[in-house]
Amino acid sequence: MTTTAPTSPRAPRAAVDLAAVREAWGDLLAAIERRPAAEWPPREARGFLDQLAADEHHVENDAIPAEPTVGRLPLVLREHPAPLNLDALDAAIEVERDLFDLTDQVAEQVQRPIRTTRDAHGHITTDQADATDPARWHYQAPNSPGSRAFGLHWAAVWIEGRAEDEPHDDLFAPTPPRLLDQIADTAHRARRAIERTLGRDGRTTALDDPCPWCDGQLAGHTRPNGEPVVTCSTGEACAAPVDLAGRRRVWRGADLVGLWVALDERRRVPPRS
Repeated sequence: MTTTAPTSPRAPRAAVDLAAVREAWGDLLAAIERRPAAEWPPREARGFLDQLAADEHHVENDAIPAEPTVGRLPLVLREHPAPLNLDALDAAIEVERDLFDLTDQVAEQVQRPIRTTRDAHGHITTDQADATDPARWHYQAPNSPGSRAFGLHWAAVWIEGRAEDEPHDDLFAPTPPRLLDQIADTAHRARRAIERTLGRDGRTTALDDPCPWCDGQLAGHTRPNGEPVVTCSTGEACAAPVDLAGRRRVWRGADLVGLWVALDERRRVPPRS
């Protein structure tokens, strides 16, 4: 009877971190072209909330193009001749370099060389099917970027497969524990760098607008591995139609849309003389 070695707990953690890197990569590239600012809600949520608020008011006007999202961004670090956010640019360069270098190191240790055959005359022939296997990682060369041409997304997916020892014929050997530790550490460091740059590493931002229900101070909170939330300083006396968390009214998820609509309505009301 054959048994399979248990998967290291570091493998699923590395997979989660790599998935987070892929999901936030487009936002990081977009941030390079924006001036850094402490604001809430996060930029990527603002367009969504604005649209819902407009729908609530039945505003009919020419649609303003939404800010770039992951699905519409080239997922390769591009040249930025005049970046507006140098921190975002530095983070993107660092993350891309670290993941590409890691992928080269992993491939060097676990990926089988391309098969070759030698005929009776001593001529060596390369197995082209093996050489062009889509699962194979190709190294950068002076005249070719290799698999790096497919961008950071492909590198992250490829590394995740090696962390979890996904089978693929005999192309890959099992990933050694020490190499798995390196994968997990690099993936976590990349995720932290992106979250820190995008302001998603656990920050509290005081909102300029007061609470529409009680005029209390609103604060937006971002948390690692968690959804953004807004709290009101007034406490239980606040009449906002949302749940209490401890002694504070808290907006999260779909409730944030209601808050955004209420704030938008308040801004539309002319100030009293």
